[in-house]
Amino acid sequence: MSQALGSRLTRLPIIQLRVPSLRGGLPSQQQRTPATTMKAQERDDLLATLKARFEQNMQRHRGIAWADVLQRLQSNANALKALRAMEATGGEPDVIGFDKASGTFTFCDCSLESPAGRRSLCYDAAALYARKENKPQGSAVEAAAEMGIELLTEAQYRELQALGEFDLKTSSWIRTPNDVRSLGGALFCDRRYGRVFVYHNGAQSYYAARGFRGRLSV
Repeated sequence: MSQALGSRLTRLPIIQLRVPSLRGGLPSQQQRTPATTMKAQERDDLLATLKARFEQNMQRHRGIAWADVLQRLQSNANALKALRAMEATGGEPDVIGFDKASGTFTFCDCSLESPAGRRSLCYDAAALYARKENKPQGSAVEAAAEMGIELLTEAQYRELQALGEFDLKTSSWIRTPNDVRSLGGALFCDRRYGRVFVYHNGAQSYYAARGFRGRLSV
């Protein structure tokens, strides 16, 4: 890989994700949809970063060619916006799969630790709204919707962990089944002692070492 491509991997700064405040109630769909336009240089920088990461981590996507991924990305402005948000919040998205039936590629946050710009969030909007004091900045489910991605399920989280070792020092919220969420709980995962663990917490809880990982189909 050339020095120019390698340098692009650290060119985009990590930002702290901001989601709409819920102090006045749950936001409308219009409030949750940001109107942003990606400039040509931003687009080129993002694609260069994604390509460099793709080429550095071929074990995550054996048999997949970057040219095919690029073709899908170039015609999908919404996917590029979502990937930009994933990148800007420290997710380091990369291709981890291809679905032959739909012809789509799967991107996933592949940062070694839970994305730094998406931590200290409770689980979902209902939990955030119900919390009466010491509210966090937002919620994981709401932030994912704002970005245009989906939280990983437990199965998807384990699939990611089969490709490497992630969340050795942090943890990540995962999509919680309705039967657990209806009782006030939410699930999160991490990797310790060479194994992947699934835990539970109150959905209103939030921690500086817990964020969330997302997936995007392109």
